[in-house]
Amino acid sequence: MSTHLRSTPFAVDPLFLERWSPRAFDGTSIDEEQLLTLFDAARWAPSAFNYQPWRFVYAQRDSAVWQEFLDLLLPFNAAWVKDAAALIFVLSDTLIVPPGKSEAQPATSNSFDAGAAWALLALQARRLGLHTHAMAGFDQANARGYFDLPDRYRIEAAIAVGHLGDKGKLPEALQAREAPSDRLPVEALAFRDGLPDDLAG
Repeated sequence: MSTHLRSTPFAVDPLFLERWSPRAFDGTSIDEEQLLTLFDAARWAPSAFNYQPWRFVYAQRDSAVWQEFLDLLLPFNAAWVKDAAALIFVLSDTLIVPPGKSEAQPATSNSFDAGAAWALLALQARRLGLHTHAMAGFDQANARGYFDLPDRYRIEAAIAVGHLGDKGKLPEALQAREAPSDRLPVEALAFRDGLPDDLAG
């Protein structure tokens, strides 16, 4: 099957091929209901002990803090995220109170679980006709200070959300990259019965 120039020999749902990470957004807004739908999809992600360590802090482009959120990004990213409809910061709780325990202890899968939640958010966005682009390009120290985060929370990523725009508005170097990227073949990622010799320790 083939969607948006992507193809696979397996019977993968087209939704997975349709999700990609553009930088060209059209500058229009999306309503609160759509954003809450994204967060609702994310909350159904699996997590260790069903602890749900992910948290989302977001601003819409017409909000009073939109520019402040943009300023937390590195300049390269802020230059194109400004045309998105919303900017989300994904947090994870690095502490967990396991079943049968009364005190918190370091979590071991908080980042993994938050990643699962982000994936569901991104797929729901495509169902709504939206696109998302997650990035690590933000100032971690400035973001922590801005949100006044307790030590227990880690900022995992920032996510731009919006409607696809004209790539011609991007710098020329980015226009050439504005297309769904390919992936390694399955056989380069999944190994039956153990690691191949070139990966084994």
